[in-house]
Amino acid sequence: MKKWNDLKKELLLNKQVADEYEKLEPKYKLIGDLIEARLKKGLTQEQLAKKIGTKQSAIARVESGNANISFDFLVKLTDALDTKLMIGVNK
Repeated sequence: MKKWNDLKKELLLNKQVADEYEKLEPKYKLIGDLIEARLKKGLTQEQLAKKIGTKQSAIARVESGNANISFDFLVKLTDALDTKLMIGVNK
């Protein structure tokens, strides 16, 4: 069985796969950062949800990448996690 890093390197040799990976990378970086911040605060999904007035299932959808969240919801999340939301555009 291949290790993830070896498989990833092999898959990224395909230009089409590499292009799609590059498009999705910011989304999954954000999700990873949100999960990391929640865990550092020692919060469960349920506790975070209560803190911002939503359901645990909404947090689970965000963390799994199955939600198209609004900017306002993202601000609520980052505020509740005592983190700073930074958005930029590469020129």
